[in-house]
Amino acid sequence: MTLQEYDYARESPSKLAASCLLLALTMKNLGGWTPTLEYYSGYSAQELHPLVKRLNFLLTYQPCDKLNAVRSKYSHRVFFEVAKVTPMDMLKLEETLTSS
Repeated sequence: MTLQEYDYARESPSKLAASCLLLALTMKNLGGWTPTLEYYSGYSAQELHPLVKRLNFLLTYQPCDKLNAVRSKYSHRVFFEVAKVTPMDMLKLEETLTSS
């Protein structure tokens, strides 16, 4: 989704990938940002928090008329139906990020 949004073009690909991973871990309640992830990514969780919030906002308020082919593709069980995952509530995300 970020490929279609110009605002994300200025983010480094590694930071964007790390933020996506942290958001996915948080959404699925699979744990937080471990020292191993920090070491290999080069980013602390605190560095990623603003971008994680922006990504969740993008998921929450995505226009329904855009990216229909992508949404359809990733709604298939081959891709684990990730397009159907409900975004996190912004307040809950904030609480989760600050508590870790």
